[in-house]
Amino acid sequence: MQAEVEGEFMQLLIIPFLILVLTTSLALGQDDTLRDRSEDSESLPPTQFVNPVAEGADPWVIRDPYANRYLWCMSEGNRAISVWTSPTLTSLGERHVIWKTPQTGPYSKEVWAPELHLIDERWYVYFAASDGKNENHLAWVLQSETSDVLGKWTLHGPFATGDGSDGKSPNIWAIDMTVLEHNGARFAIWSGWDAPGTDRQYLYIAPMKSPTELSGPRVQICNNADFLWERTEETPESRGLHEGPQVLQHNGRTFVLYSTAASWLPTYKLGMLELTGDNPLDPKSWKKSKEPVFQSTETTYGVGHSCFLKAENDQTWWHIFHAKQDRNPGWRRAIYVQPMEFQPDGTPEFGVPVAPGRPIPSPPSLSQRVLEFPFELSLRSPTPLDGWSYLGHQQLLMQDGDGVHLGVRPQTPVNVYRSGEKLVLNDVVLNNFTASVSILFQEGERDAGILFRVSAPAVGYDSQRGYFAGIIPHSQLAVLGRMDGHSWKELARAHVDFDPAKSQQLSVSCIDDRITVRLNGNAVLEHQDGTYSRGTAGIRVVDTHAVFSDFILE
Repeated sequence: MQAEVEGEFMQLLIIPFLILVLTTSLALGQDDTLRDRSEDSESLPPTQFVNPVAEGADPWVIRDPYANRYLWCMSEGNRAISVWTSPTLTSLGERHVIWKTPQTGPYSKEVWAPELHLIDERWYVYFAASDGKNENHLAWVLQSETSDVLGKWTLHGPFATGDGSDGKSPNIWAIDMTVLEHNGARFAIWSGWDAPGTDRQYLYIAPMKSPTELSGPRVQICNNADFLWERTEETPESRGLHEGPQVLQHNGRTFVLYSTAASWLPTYKLGMLELTGDNPLDPKSWKKSKEPVFQSTETTYGVGHSCFLKAENDQTWWHIFHAKQDRNPGWRRAIYVQPMEFQPDGTPEFGVPVAPGRPIPSPPSLSQRVLEFPFELSLRSPTPLDGWSYLGHQQLLMQDGDGVHLGVRPQTPVNVYRSGEKLVLNDVVLNNFTASVSILFQEGERDAGILFRVSAPAVGYDSQRGYFAGIIPHSQLAVLGRMDGHSWKELARAHVDFDPAKSQQLSVSCIDDRITVRLNGNAVLEHQDGTYSRGTAGIRVVDTHAVFSDFILE
């Protein structure tokens, strides 16, 4: 990366993004090896995409039976819950915050792992929350007032996840609650401590009286340390840990995938239980796999907290999971999507985690938007951002009356990292065009500008194939560069005089291989490069907070 363009990270957010490595084989079941990067000089077709598709952890996504879209459910900075609506599994889509925590109280902080379920024509969001102290985490649920997932919600809880006759004497630490439906009955499964204050996590199950209440005592499903690979450091001295249970049902068989070892280390992985008996409340009815079913590679590590669903064609199964952004202890993570299969005997086969930056076939989109040109979007609130993909940490995106803020510094950062935050238009393929946007710098000394002729965007500074034209207030430069999905190559730069305290109008015009960059109507850069001839457009920042408005495509 060029020093002027992709410099040091903001203070408090200094976290290196993992090096993206492409691979030779397109078979997900084979090991990843380095491949010739000369292939990266070509744009990827819309039928392919690369990972990671979003920042975040503990992903949950389902099909909306009432509309042609997917629904992603996410925690917002540990203080709110959002539902993102998207036509595709490769983008979170448009954000809708459905619930915010109060300032204080038992569910005011540390909102973790929300799951969105449709039960008896009502929506339910199961999540864990506390008063700010982890030892006080309990399970809660939001219930929709109607079948409208973006409508009003009512909070219920906490669930009785203790061992007393009423389940509350005392109520015991619980996170990651999910729902199992079996033979006409419903059960809650979660990760809980065996006693108050022990910090020993096991999987528990209990019958449900209703979607908002349990009807019986909890039962520990299994031991959490039968194998070394279930222990946090994979050593005899380290403790076992089970969390993130997820139900997977296929052809009459029921599996529960669980995350095990240490979520904060690269050793995080998936184990699997199968319901082999008739009674889910009987631990003898569950059979544990002797080996992990999904674990780290050299390029994708700390994998876990998965969910599973069929795509639009109702045939291909997809595995959605998170992975760590670096090997240091911590919870800086991103979301991956890849296909999975079932063996002839009905057992799920997950293969190996796909490498970041590796092209794989795209899941089908549920809908596509046709733009009319010239296309103009104010980007100011309440203008919806549907049709865009945001790729960056969720806390670094904000939309208000003056436009879209990229790279905004959050007041209470939660596992924040910088990654060249960007918004990219979906379903748009451009060849000859002009793109323009207004930019107002807020903080930082690096660049902000326009992405164009872009394909295969993902989370990461240079994780796209295409071009970028930007302006740098600190050094008063206009820059033009090319990215291959891994690295930045500067093509041209020029000194420009502008006042960063005022809004700047930046535009890019492409006619075949001729690229012209204008600032406030004046041509400041001209260059010829035919590496990429077509792709979509967008906006991004590099270690800078800037406000974008009045985006126009002609």
